[in-house]
Amino acid sequence: MDADLRARRLALLDEHFASEVDKEFDRTLATFAGAPRYEIVPTGQIHEGDDAVVAYHTAQRGAFPDQRHENVVMHVADDDTIIAEFDLLGTNLGPFLGGDPTGKSFRVPTIAVFSFEGDGITNERVYLDLATMFRQIGRTDLLGPRE
Repeated sequence: MDADLRARRLALLDEHFASEVDKEFDRTLATFAGAPRYEIVPTGQIHEGDDAVVAYHTAQRGAFPDQRHENVVMHVADDDTIIAEFDLLGTNLGPFLGGDPTGKSFRVPTIAVFSFEGDGITNERVYLDLATMFRQIGRTDLLGPRE
């Protein structure tokens, strides 16, 4: 990938992350080339299309209004992929997965794999340790039975 395209894509990812934190989801949608798509690997959820992506972000920010990213490091993997490694943080201040807010915070290492076409994102695939997050926010009921 040429240096100019790489710089544009990295700047777009900065905008993508900032728009999520700012809860300005129209800006988030604008970072995608075509229909936005998020794959949340640990839950198997796929959110595709404007309405589904906005609903996902609205629910997440309802549960964790201060959700944000820290220590973001970008790794250019190949011509169409950039991997973002970061800490995901937030405080459970709203209903989450059928439970009342706990008021507890979480910090989990996270990886997001971004696929690109031209200057736009085509997919964001998110990997994170939900078990650690559930323990940190006091929702061990979400872990299920141990075998």
